[in-house]
Amino acid sequence: MAFTNRLLGRIAYVSGGAGGQGASHVERLAQEGAIVVFGDVSTNAGLEKQNALRSAGLNVEFITHDVRSLEQWIAVHDLIEARFGRLDILVNNAGVVDMRGAEEATEETWQRTIDINQKGVFLGIKALVDLLRKGVSPSIVNTASIYGIIGAPDYIAYVASKGAVASMSKAAALTYGPDGIRVNSIHPGYVETPMLREEFAALPEGSREAGLSAVPLRRFAAAEEISSVVAFLASDDASYISGSEIVIDGGLLAGR
Repeated sequence: MAFTNRLLGRIAYVSGGAGGQGASHVERLAQEGAIVVFGDVSTNAGLEKQNALRSAGLNVEFITHDVRSLEQWIAVHDLIEARFGRLDILVNNAGVVDMRGAEEATEETWQRTIDINQKGVFLGIKALVDLLRKGVSPSIVNTASIYGIIGAPDYIAYVASKGAVASMSKAAALTYGPDGIRVNSIHPGYVETPMLREEFAALPEGSREAGLSAVPLRRFAAAEEISSVVAFLASDDASYISGSEIVIDGGLLAGR
């Protein structure tokens, strides 16, 4: 695949960037010319990804980062401010899946999901928006889910957190639009990642096949297909798109 330089010189931060969709986002933004700082709680995986991408000639830097911690978000802020003085692209990607329903969930499992998926987005915007105000065509992309739009049996904390991300993105688009900052949420369906494979392994036999049959395209997305939308939203090609919920689901919600 040939890549443009439409993000040449842009400064990006991606949370949860060591694996899965996040790692794909880091790579795609860097391939489009961005300088990408990315964080993750998994230090070894993050450093491994950093070294692999640098070996491929891409400009990336890893920082250990737990999105639940404002203190660690401030550390990200201070690193970016010291190196670059601004931020152009924020991708709030870090997230977890919790399959429990209300009866099975505990206050602890509920809070963990909310803290990572929802609070992490709030803290990211809170900590970095001053750098985005100094940015070039600044853009925030928040990762929600199709289950931020529709419900799912069980998954109560996950659905709640992703619905919140969608609403928070609209609020932020209204708040920061006058500063020239665009804010959008993406809503992937099924994406072929280790997280999805683990999820299906824990579900009853036949769940993967049922999921495939619900998608009109009859396949799950590759992570790179989600990353192409992230790169688009981060670029000037999407300069008049803000406050939108971008569904990337192979048509799954078309009949819902």
